[in-house]
Amino acid sequence: MNTRGTAVRLTRLSRHFGEVKALDAVDLEIYDGEFFSMLGPSGSGKTTCLRLIAGFEQPTSGEIALNGVQVAGVPPYERDVNTVFQDYALFPHMTVADNIGYGLMVKKVPKPERQKRVDEMLEMVRLPGFGGRKPSQLSGGQRQRVALARALINHPKVLLLDEPLGALDLKLRQEMQVELKAIQHRVGITFIFVTHDQEEAMTMSDRIAVFNHGRIEQVGTPAELYERPRTRFVAGFVGTSNLLDGDIAKRITGSDAPISVRPERIRLCDSGTPIPPDSYSADGTIEDVVYLGMTTRYTISLDSGGTITVTEQNLEQHVHDLHAAVGRRITLMWAKVFTRTLEEV
Repeated sequence: MNTRGTAVRLTRLSRHFGEVKALDAVDLEIYDGEFFSMLGPSGSGKTTCLRLIAGFEQPTSGEIALNGVQVAGVPPYERDVNTVFQDYALFPHMTVADNIGYGLMVKKVPKPERQKRVDEMLEMVRLPGFGGRKPSQLSGGQRQRVALARALINHPKVLLLDEPLGALDLKLRQEMQVELKAIQHRVGITFIFVTHDQEEAMTMSDRIAVFNHGRIEQVGTPAELYERPRTRFVAGFVGTSNLLDGDIAKRITGSDAPISVRPERIRLCDSGTPIPPDSYSADGTIEDVVYLGMTTRYTISLDSGGTITVTEQNLEQHVHDLHAAVGRRITLMWAKVFTRTLEEV
């Protein structure tokens, strides 16, 4: 149960562009000090939602409250939020220190106080001594930290991050995920992070809202979304899932309601293995085997129609054993508690 205050509340928030409903009657509550992610594919409405909170767009209908105050019509510079963009938007002719301290300069903060706070920010983002450099002299990860320091120096109540790691290579992006979460813990303010990368959202977030076609399909912790997806879209977008419905689902569960089961929850057993009463099962033939290093992915052609994907950790198997498995008859088995019945949307 949440005992914190509410940093952002959206009530029936919509943004339409002609006939296109970029955001459609969204209700959402984001708590103080939370690392909250908006996750979804391109065009799902997550960036539009962020821009509405920032004030860069105005809603077609609905309400936005920041710390309990309605901000309809309030310009971005009067909202107690700051935004970090994917392209960083640093001033190339200014030094790192001047970029970070720009907002304080606009507010006419005295130079000694400004320098002190800039130095504190440089320490926080692990760039001490970099104040005299230009953005062109920094790596992508360093520029991203400068943009973060510039956004945080005014102590906003909410920090908005619009895919800020998208321009970084994989290894650096993974390092910055850890760094961002650590910084958020240190400053203790609300971070709202937009991404299309489900692994990125799962790594950093306290909670995630999954967007699809301008609506939120589910809000929950990373574990809740992965273990208990409510809809077909969430099951397929957050991680990998086997989605079964109709006659195939009915032969397995006795109902034609759509279900999902994660590939790592399924066991490969010898054909004819007895099935415990707390498990579901299906018979089939191994159609394909892909060795992935830590795991192996099996594609099973079901006797009842369709296919199921199974992943197993490579704890004992040898590579030559894996390829010999193609064409083998097997029984698939998984505990009933790992089967999620999905809502039709």
